[in-house]
Amino acid sequence: MPIRSAGSGRVPGDPVHHPLFARCYTLLGTAAETRAGLAGVRDRLLAGLSGRVIEIGAGNGLNFAHYPGAVSEVVAIEPERRMRRSAREAALRAEVPVDVVPGLAEALPVKSEAFDAAVVSLVLCSVRDVPRALAELRRVLRPGGELRFFEHGPGGGRAMLAAQRALDRTVWPSLAGGCHLTRDTVGALRDAGFELGPYRRMSLPEKGPRLPFSPCVLGSAHRPS
Repeated sequence: MPIRSAGSGRVPGDPVHHPLFARCYTLLGTAAETRAGLAGVRDRLLAGLSGRVIEIGAGNGLNFAHYPGAVSEVVAIEPERRMRRSAREAALRAEVPVDVVPGLAEALPVKSEAFDAAVVSLVLCSVRDVPRALAELRRVLRPGGELRFFEHGPGGGRAMLAAQRALDRTVWPSLAGGCHLTRDTVGALRDAGFELGPYRRMSLPEKGPRLPFSPCVLGSAHRPS
């Protein structure tokens, strides 16, 4: 079971604190559900999951409404206190049990091999130490457990990649809550020892302008048995 904090659930010192980004993400994220097609992507990301699931960087809880009924429990980790508060409100409306708790991807406050599946959704771009976060995901998944991922990353041609790299070196991480546009999720999963399943590269919105954060990858991987 997760380790919980007393009181408000605030992590002492709240090591992740992006109040302006949290406000903007809530406003823009809700609009993107329909306009950019994110709601459909969330359905595909979570389809077929069952048992106990851990979601890393749950944000304001937009995934919660899309978990299938076969999921017995979701433990949702969110380090940013403003987003965590929104996620707890979303958990009350979810059709599956959701427990929102503070924590960092690099030091998950849960027991080893306690989950049947894990979910990362637009979060690996912003964690401080990707290899350590993926090592933690391997630790908490049971042998053969599944990791579902939906992340943006490099792509869109040479000009777009150059723009992404320039943004990563300058203003983007500060503006977007620590996000980096050029992290290679598929390569990081291979390096962390996950067995890759099917995945597809896509662009969001699928019809519309191509922006530096449009290139995405959606897929699954497994902890080796």
